[in-house]
Amino acid sequence: MKAKFSHVLMLLGGLLAFVPILSVDFALDAYVRSKETAALQTRMDALSAEINYNANNAVSVLRKVVADSPSFCTPTFTGIAQAAIENSYNVKQILVENMDGVQYCDAFGRGVSHSPLSTSLPVPGLTETITVVKFADMTMPALKVTQTLGGVRRISAFVPLMATTEESLVENLPQGAMIDIALTSGTPVLSLGESMDFDRSVNRQDYLAVQSYAGELPIKVRYLLPFAEARAGYADLDVVFTLLSCVGSAMLLLVTLAYARRSRTPSFDLERAIGRNEIKPYYQPVINLRTGGLVGCEVLCRWEKPNGEIVPPGVFIDYAENSGMAIPMTLSLMQQVRYDLSELAQKMPGLKISINLFEGHFRDVGIVDDVQAIFGNSPISYDQLVFEITERRPLENSTAVNSVISGLHALGAKIAMDDAGTGHSNLAYIATLGVDVIKIDRVFVDMVKPGTTQVAVLDGLISMAANLGCEIVAEGVETEAQAVYLRSRGVVQAQGYIFAPALKVGAFKELALALQSVPLGYGDAPDASEIVTDAA
Repeated sequence: MKAKFSHVLMLLGGLLAFVPILSVDFALDAYVRSKETAALQTRMDALSAEINYNANNAVSVLRKVVADSPSFCTPTFTGIAQAAIENSYNVKQILVENMDGVQYCDAFGRGVSHSPLSTSLPVPGLTETITVVKFADMTMPALKVTQTLGGVRRISAFVPLMATTEESLVENLPQGAMIDIALTSGTPVLSLGESMDFDRSVNRQDYLAVQSYAGELPIKVRYLLPFAEARAGYADLDVVFTLLSCVGSAMLLLVTLAYARRSRTPSFDLERAIGRNEIKPYYQPVINLRTGGLVGCEVLCRWEKPNGEIVPPGVFIDYAENSGMAIPMTLSLMQQVRYDLSELAQKMPGLKISINLFEGHFRDVGIVDDVQAIFGNSPISYDQLVFEITERRPLENSTAVNSVISGLHALGAKIAMDDAGTGHSNLAYIATLGVDVIKIDRVFVDMVKPGTTQVAVLDGLISMAANLGCEIVAEGVETEAQAVYLRSRGVVQAQGYIFAPALKVGAFKELALALQSVPLGYGDAPDASEIVTDAA
């Protein structure tokens, strides 16, 4: 089996060695798409900002003329209007007309030639309306910004949509590209370059597409560019990427060859360690905060290598879960627990033994059969077992999960939520899973400092557990202040370095026998009325 696994890994390594070469086009395409799309978005944002600025400038000029003119269509009005136009960035004309469009006067007294390209549109936040128009002999569409006066007259300022010309925009368009300016209602305003349907092309991989809105104006600017046109400008980078991919492939091949020579992988190390019982259970005592007696223990693990090196679980637990070896590792630990603690469990029937299960265990109903096979005929009874749900990954409310939890409950074992409050646990999640014990993570216990009178989040967790009728175990208790605070809130069970670290079986047995008179076990949780949730 190990040889077969080794061959599979070497085959995968050989195949992966060619991935950089095969993926160079994909990687460069992704880079070009990201960079060019960002550049196009910046350009379109600048165009839409210009349109928005022009419209707002026209609004400011129009309001100034209205405010400064005592009456309209007089020499004074004409002078004010002309001065305003001269001082503006781009306003071309000011017109006074009636509601039917009959012109009364304009800033230059020569009549205004314009024709509407859209209906009159309101602008959020403005009393003025805008209309897209063809103005005089300009090829660029213009905005007619209008203010109604007394319901009988209206005064308008005309400003080009953009300062540039259509010809200039077309000259700067790459081959096959399109700029489209339209109202948000879909009414076209200006379309330059290739004639394409933007909405149909926007999701095609052979085009880059961006759009931008002109502030609060009902105008959108859209741009389409053939991806091949954008990609053509990166020929030099294509060569660099190809060279780098060849180097990467060569390095992967060398690594694969080196592995083939060593003929071993970390997975083999852990697999061998499990088979040789190098993964050892360590027992961290759980103490009764009221009596100082021993309640039980949590089974932790350490990797004891033959050379005497002790490997902490943080180094290999994630790998064990991801590789699927967490299940045989847990079975090995349970078998060792049975051997280590059978005699002690008989002497102390109230002793509770907590064993961690991972997310993978709850997808395999066979774990219930494994528990029966290991503990079924042992001196350790099912009601002495507590199985802790670790929160590295959330448990789905699936049939398999519910079957595992129901099966363990049916045996008489309890379910605990480990590190509650730090991962995916919440009131609904815990209630749905049918948890019996809530273990409060040390990160909340650490919030208790000398002199602390209230820790709202910790008190909330304690209150939540009480409301659910769950027992509580506090983890990571390291100071007397923390122990006193928890006890004052009705928390009876705790574990942490203030009591003892995780111990080898011999040291744990000695401690257990020294603290053998234990009046309170896991099953003797305090009544909910004893939980203090408001320390004010």
